[in-house]
Amino acid sequence: MLAVTQAGKRLVAVGERGVAILSDDAGRSWRQAKSVPVSTTLTAVGFSDSQNGIAVGHGGVILVTRNRGESWQLAADGRKLASLAQSAAQSRQMAGDRAAAALLKESALLMQDGPDKPLLDLVILGPQRAAVVGAYNLFFETTDGGVTWTSALDRLDNPKSQHLYAIRAHGPVWMIAGEQGLLLRSTDAGRSFQVLTSPYEGSWFTLAVTPEGGWVVAGLRGNAYFSQDAGSSWHKLAGAPPVSFVSALALPDGSVVLANQAGELFTARNGSSLQAMDLPTLSPLSQVAVMAGGDVVTVGMGGTSRLEAKKP
Repeated sequence: MLAVTQAGKRLVAVGERGVAILSDDAGRSWRQAKSVPVSTTLTAVGFSDSQNGIAVGHGGVILVTRNRGESWQLAADGRKLASLAQSAAQSRQMAGDRAAAALLKESALLMQDGPDKPLLDLVILGPQRAAVVGAYNLFFETTDGGVTWTSALDRLDNPKSQHLYAIRAHGPVWMIAGEQGLLLRSTDAGRSFQVLTSPYEGSWFTLAVTPEGGWVVAGLRGNAYFSQDAGSSWHKLAGAPPVSFVSALALPDGSVVLANQAGELFTARNGSSLQAMDLPTLSPLSQVAVMAGGDVVTVGMGGTSRLEAKKP
């Protein structure tokens, strides 16, 4: 299993072979969703409310649900996304845009390669708006709850088409983290992006933003950094072994939980040093969810696990 999120009081997790599973008892038991129209790996899932959600995965698939994850419908795949990118580039060329040539070349490669590129993350931006990112600069958004999608590749300064691994938003500030230290920021709700100076040249795999607007970016070899000014400056979160972080989750109290590939969990608050959580080491993790009472639900190579919070 690769991703988990909350849909109201329900947990929804997705993973390899198009599997989607549901839990209505905080991760104690799980059952499969009734209908998933694909058998490709699903990499990320999010809900705008208890009913409406989006999942993305390999082959550029985008799935939507209107019934808490019980059944899913295919909204787009790699072929459709490539066609959208090509149409957007052609429109810009007809309007005399000088940047259209590069976009046409990029979209032509997408059309030629077919649906072989994965979407890797998504951000829910409200009841109707969401954005998805993926390998080779894939970036698309919806403003109607996932029914239709538009290409946003032209908004990114990513000439090498580096992979985009994570996207998060806090008000009008959006941030995308990717391959080889790539950090992109928008301060106008996703209409345009600028490249940020990265504190590390290795790949970033995860992002989190606290309710107060504190940003955490983490990735290769246990590198994790915190910013209080939306990425204009960063300071390192010390205390982790040189094992790649793959997940970061901001909690309502302002703390952030990070998970690494060794099955270890760490917490940090307001840029403090990372503290290892007093929990048993698990198999390699992909993502975590934290319940209202503090219990932790994890997904990863070993499936799902539920760890009870230690009582004082």
